[in-house]
Amino acid sequence: MSAEEKLKSLNLTLPPAPQPIGNYVPYRIGGGLLFLSGVGPRRPDGGIETGKVGGGVSVADAYQHARLCGLNLLVNMRAALGSLDRVDTILKVLGMVNGTPEFTEQPKVIDGCTDLFVEIFGENGRPARSAVGMGSLPRNITVEIEAVVLIRG
Repeated sequence: MSAEEKLKSLNLTLPPAPQPIGNYVPYRIGGGLLFLSGVGPRRPDGGIETGKVGGGVSVADAYQHARLCGLNLLVNMRAALGSLDRVDTILKVLGMVNGTPEFTEQPKVIDGCTDLFVEIFGENGRPARSAVGMGSLPRNITVEIEAVVLIRG
């Protein structure tokens, strides 16, 4: 099953493409690789998820926020490549969690994104990954995630 077919079979609808906040582009292609700028947990209605994980935002909620980041990354993949079927492999994911100083479960949060990628791309969606804690993130978002993708063909 292709990635586009898998997306449909899971009844997932991609949100509108996020617009950059600042002087950068959402993606760059070079050397057969797609570099995706960091995205936050933007809902389809345009609202964003905010707060500190471990201090009012639960791990379960933050997992869902990371899944939203994954959906926004998929939108940018499709915009860059024309179709998710041009994705060969998700090579690397960097996940940043806006957590309290004592919060240490960043990997459980970022699983929300990487679990989604495995659902869509199978084993080729399982990336090398970093999951780190941050003292703050832009606009107080709970999670920001960026990725590097190998382009098919």
